Amino acid sequence: MSGPITVKSTPISVMVLTVLFLGATSALRADSGKSASSQRDQKILQVQQLIEDHNLAEARRLISTAIKQFPRDPGFDNLLGVIAAQEGKYEEAESSFDRAVKREPKFTGAYLNLGRLYQENSGADRQAGQKALQVYAHVLAYDPENSEANYQSALLLLQQNAYRNSLRYLDRLPAEIQTRSQALAIACADYSALGDRTRSDGAAARLSSAADFSELDMRQMLVPLQAGKRDDLMVSLLQNLNTRQALSVEMRHTLGLAYERTHQLAEARAALEHAVTRETLSVALLLDLARVAYEQHDFQGSLGYLAHAQDLEPKNASLYYYFGFVCVDLNLIAEARNAFEKAVKLDPKNPNYNYAMGAASAFRHDPAEAVPYFQKYLKLRPQDPRGKLALGAALFRAKDYDAADPWLREAVKTPPTASTAHYYLGCIAIQEGRLDEAHSELEEALKGNAKYADAWAELGQYHLVQKDYGEAGKDIRQALEINPDHYAANFYLLNLYTRTRDPQREAQARRFEELKKLLDEKTREFLRIVEVRPFEEP
Repeated sequence: MSGPITVKSTPISVMVLTVLFLGATSALRADSGKSASSQRDQKILQVQQLIEDHNLAEARRLISTAIKQFPRDPGFDNLLGVIAAQEGKYEEAESSFDRAVKREPKFTGAYLNLGRLYQENSGADRQAGQKALQVYAHVLAYDPENSEANYQSALLLLQQNAYRNSLRYLDRLPAEIQTRSQALAIACADYSALGDRTRSDGAAARLSSAADFSELDMRQMLVPLQAGKRDDLMVSLLQNLNTRQALSVEMRHTLGLAYERTHQLAEARAALEHAVTRETLSVALLLDLARVAYEQHDFQGSLGYLAHAQDLEPKNASLYYYFGFVCVDLNLIAEARNAFEKAVKLDPKNPNYNYAMGAASAFRHDPAEAVPYFQKYLKLRPQDPRGKLALGAALFRAKDYDAADPWLREAVKTPPTASTAHYYLGCIAIQEGRLDEAHSELEEALKGNAKYADAWAELGQYHLVQKDYGEAGKDIRQALEINPDHYAANFYLLNLYTRTRDPQREAQARRFEELKKLLDEKTREFLRIVEVRPFEEP
C-alpha cells in the first residue's frame, strides 16, 4: 500500500513539520507494494508528479480515469484526499482519507495524512484534535514504534495540556529523534508546565544547542512556558534564536511581553518598539507599549502611545479610559475627566467608565455631578459595595448628608469597604455635631485599618472640636507618621498650632503652602476612591 503522502507546497504547517522531523528528502512519497512498472503504479506516479507541479485539476482528471479501472484501490482515495486538502476542501479530504483506511486498515500513509489534516483544521472543527489523536492511536495499535504517530500524539497532548501523557509518547521515540529540536521543544514545554525546573532547564539547554532549533519549535512552547511561569526560559530561548537569525515581528513582540513579565522593562520596551512596522502597527501593540511605559513611570510616554492608538481607533472607548487614568498619575484631573467623559459617551453602559467618570466629577465645583454616574454604575452592578461607597462619598462631598447616610451604612456591611464607610459616617457626624457617634465611627474605621491616615486625621479634628488639644496632637501626628504629606492632617496641625499659639505655627504654615503646590487634596481623594488601575480589562 502507499506510504504517507506529503506535499512541499502545502500551506499545512504540520505537514512541513513532519517532513523536517522525519528527515525526508522529498515531500511526496509513495510505496504501492507492487512493481513500479505496473499500470497502476504508473498512474500513481503520474498523479504524484501533477500534485507536485500544482496541477491539481489534471491530477483530479487522471484519478477519475484511474478509479474506473481500479475502483476499490485505496491509493487513489489517498491521493484524492491530498488534492482536496491542497484545495482547502476539508470535508472531501477527510472523506477520501477515511475511505482509504477503511479499504486498507493498515494504510499508514493515509492515516498520517488524515491526522495532519485534522491538526491543520482545528480552528474549523472543534473535535479535530481528538480525531487526530484517535487516528494516530490506530497506527500505534499495529505499529507502536511509528515515529511520526508518536511525535504528533505528543504534540497534540501538549496542546491539550495533557503534559504527562505527552511525555509518554516522546519517550517512545528513538534516541536520535529525541535529540532533535522538535522533540526537545515539546519536552521542555511539558516539563515547564509540570513545574519540573530541573528537567525543563536541561531540555532548554539542549534545545539552545540544537542546530535545527527554529521559531516553529518556539511557537509550540509559548503557552506551556507561560503556564509554568517560565518566562525566563522564554526570554533565553528567544534570545538564542535571535543570535542565529533576526526574529520575526511576531516573535519580537512575544519577546517584549516576556521581558515585561520578567520585569526587564527597558528591554521589553525596546523589543516592542522593534516589533512596530508600518504593517504591524496596531492598537494592541501600542497598548502593550503604553502599559510598559506606565510601569516604567514614564507617564508622558504612555500618554503618547495611547494618543497614537486613539488616532488609529477613535471610536475605541477603552483607549480614553486608559488615557484618563494615566492623566491621574500626572495630576491632570481635568484632562482625566475629559477622557472619561469620551469613554462614557462611546460606551454609556460600561460600568467602569461610569465609575471613573463619577470619581473624576466628584471634585468639580459641583460634586453632585458625580451622583448620576455612580447611580448608573450601581444599576449596572447593583451588588458591588464599591459602588455604594462611592455614591455615599459623592453625596458626602455634595453635602447631602441625609442621602449619603444609607449608602454608607450599606457599605459598612462589607469588609473591603467597611473602614472607609465608617470614616465617612464619622465625618458626617462631626459636621452635624453628633460627636459621640463621630468618635465611635472613626474608632471603627481604625479597627478595620490601623494605618488609615484619613481616619487618624479626622479623629484629630474630633478632638480639636472637643478642645482636647493633647489628644488632637497625638492623632494628627499618628496620621502624619503614616503619610507625612497628608493634606488634612497638615491642615489640622496648622489649626492646632494656631489655637495653642505654638511657635511652630509659622513653619507649619510654610509647610502647608508647599504641600498645596505639591499635590492638592482633591487628587489624593480621587486616587483613594478609584481602585481600578490602568490597562486592566474595563
